[in-house]
Amino acid sequence: MPVQLGLFCPPVNKRTPSYVVLEGKCAGPLVCPLSRVQAGVVVCIKELAASPEIRERLREMGFCEKQRIKLLSRHSNLICQVCNARLGISKRLADSILVEPLPVQHQAA
Repeated sequence: MPVQLGLFCPPVNKRTPSYVVLEGKCAGPLVCPLSRVQAGVVVCIKELAASPEIRERLREMGFCEKQRIKLLSRHSNLICQVCNARLGISKRLADSILVEPLPVQHQAA
């Protein structure tokens, strides 16, 4: 005797979540652009939201998913400590690097 199963799949929202920035701080629940992080904070890269060519170049420079980085300066360009090297990137490029703040005990990197 054949058995029929009814499957329910909830609809998927394919829109990219919008992040609200309050006083230069991340207001999203988990991630925000690197350009919105305060200097001195250690973060973990969650996603590279750029073209495939830019993503590949960022990975070559050390900006990989799950990589811990520290934002050192936020002047005309952002200076980051990545793999014991200091790298400068534009604020526009930093907008495409989505990061998650690390708990306080991981900040001493």
